[in-house]
Amino acid sequence: MNPDVAVSLPDRERLRHRAAAGDVEAWGVLLTEHEARLCRMVAFRLDPRLRGRIEASDVVQEAYVGAAAQRADYFGQPQAPPLFLWLRGIVANKLLEVHRHHLGTRMRDAARDVARVGRAAPDATSVALVAQLAGHATGPGTAAARSELSARLHDALDAMAAADREVLALRHFEQLSNGEAAQVLGIHERAAAKRYVRALRRLRDALAQAPGGLTGMRP
Repeated sequence: MNPDVAVSLPDRERLRHRAAAGDVEAWGVLLTEHEARLCRMVAFRLDPRLRGRIEASDVVQEAYVGAAAQRADYFGQPQAPPLFLWLRGIVANKLLEVHRHHLGTRMRDAARDVARVGRAAPDATSVALVAQLAGHATGPGTAAARSELSARLHDALDAMAAADREVLALRHFEQLSNGEAAQVLGIHERAAAKRYVRALRRLRDALAQAPGGLTGMRP
């Protein structure tokens, strides 16, 4: 959370009541509180081919337009999810639209190329994880070394369950709390914690001999 827009719990509840009653200013304060976290999520999950062309903040702002249109429905839910997680879902859908708009044909072509060499096409989470992890590797910066590291990363991630890859992304890169990650995945909080530690351990073990290695991967 951006400390410049941190809101205390009592103030947040007052803002929620005002926003639910149609107060646009209160709604704007609530959105601003979560903007930094949502931009971090988009920056992590944005396809590497679009970096430098698409700003994370622009994707979030476009998602906010859709969120405003659904605001009454959100506050009308008897048991509404936390606002951040609700907004995160809308932002995720907007990011999917951005990817389809800019990369639709190229995404299909890439998938066919991978299939021709007998390997399953990586999911979006794997692509984001490889881009981040390989980009933060230390050691020799040669193209060959980075290519080998990327291949090892893909192999290690392919060996994980999809939920393990996702919890790794949510906890380590999006910096969600364990409880938030559990809600996104629809699993118990304890199970999310176990998956996170297991995914980190498997990744470190698989890449112990990788050129450059990895840094900062701690549960």
